[in-house]
Amino acid sequence: MNDNSLGIDSGGPPGAPPGGVGDGSAMSRWWQGPGRVVRAALDDLVTTFYPTDCRACGGPLLRAGLSPVCDSCVDGVVEQSMTLCVRCGEALDMEGVRFAGQFPVDGLVCSPCRMAPPEFERAVAYAVYQDELREMIHLLKYERMRSVAKPLGRFLARAIRMLEGEAGGDLLVVAVPLFPSKERERGYNQAVLLSDAALAELKRSRPEWKLTAAHGVIRRVKDTRSQFELTPKGRRRNLQGAFAVSDRAALPGREILLVDDIYTTGATARACAQVLRRAGAAKVWVATASRAQPEMIAAWDDSALRDAGSRVAAWDAG
Repeated sequence: MNDNSLGIDSGGPPGAPPGGVGDGSAMSRWWQGPGRVVRAALDDLVTTFYPTDCRACGGPLLRAGLSPVCDSCVDGVVEQSMTLCVRCGEALDMEGVRFAGQFPVDGLVCSPCRMAPPEFERAVAYAVYQDELREMIHLLKYERMRSVAKPLGRFLARAIRMLEGEAGGDLLVVAVPLFPSKERERGYNQAVLLSDAALAELKRSRPEWKLTAAHGVIRRVKDTRSQFELTPKGRRRNLQGAFAVSDRAALPGREILLVDDIYTTGATARACAQVLRRAGAAKVWVATASRAQPEMIAAWDDSALRDAGSRVAAWDAG
């Protein structure tokens, strides 16, 4: 059995009470928490007789449960730490920081946002789309592992909290819609699952913040091709007329929080924000669990950064 099933902290001397020698409070917690011991024993039994590996890193899963991802992979996803555009969240290199610094009134704004401002107020994302986070999103979107939505929803909740103090206290939360046939094929809209998990988390941690799910406000009316298959110009054309408002009465004067799993180049966020604003929304905010940064987008589509003036076109990719 694992040490955690016995309640013994790793590294403690043999025979010592849980939490260390002479730790009366730890001993008290030991007797007051039999459920924790039972849970640890169950984890040991299940993982011993039905061993399985983490679908993200390949290591052994040490806890019983529905999640196919280990705690280490979830804990390995950390918040972005680079200097970001205050409007769209694009990472700014040193040249970009120096250029943005010439416009102190606007703050650090990337060139694409300065040249073609989006119709949303701000886009935030918790972590960079890479490594464990990338694997988790793929499991949810392409391998139909719905249980991954819970940890991803926690990341989305952390992104949404970045908007505290800027966004209003009463927001309509709208998940980026899928085309109906695509949603039927997948079995769900991953953005809705993440949104529901995030709102459940925020209801506990921020009960004073009124966040109301309103996913039916907009719908996708065009079965768009995969953005990765298209040139920058084709990507922008691909999303023209892709979204429509379903409930115009719900939007006038309201602030909208648009949520999705990943923000790549911004075309989807821009297209949705444009539709929502034209229907009367006062402001649109964007939050995602992950963010693909420029170097990743360039790797996916080398032509995006080769063409003259393609920075804006690349930003509009998806």
